[in-house]
Amino acid sequence: MPRVAIALGSNLGDRRHHIDTAIDLLMPHLRQALVSTFLDTEAEGVPDDQPRYLNAALVGEAQLLPAALLKRLLSIEEQLGRTRPYWGAPRIIDLDLILYGEVELHEPGMHVPHLRFRERRFVLAPLAEIAPEMVDPVTGKTVAELLAALG
Repeated sequence: MPRVAIALGSNLGDRRHHIDTAIDLLMPHLRQALVSTFLDTEAEGVPDDQPRYLNAALVGEAQLLPAALLKRLLSIEEQLGRTRPYWGAPRIIDLDLILYGEVELHEPGMHVPHLRFRERRFVLAPLAEIAPEMVDPVTGKTVAELLAALG
């Protein structure tokens, strides 16, 4: 089973509850799952002033193929009430498939590894806590190396 990394974030309502609920809904689809500590961060890369984010990472062995796992992530977002009124809008929950083993996929609506994870400390820091040795198949660098490169 491939080892996967999922980033979780929330900046609306009870952020911790939303992330905990998403984790609970994902657990049946992962084996040997690990969850990072939670990281409170400023919103970055969004078009307007937004509340702070709570972020975490989840790593485990996937029991679903990449497309099915992404579909499950989107389903959980919808189930928890996420809406997408515009790009970068505040969100109840945000679930991103960051890494799926050594797989590289670039299809409409699906990019693995996630296209911007290498520049995001709020993704790399929690991920490095629980899986510093995971390798980005595009660059060949570990999560720890990618985080160190951010300075």
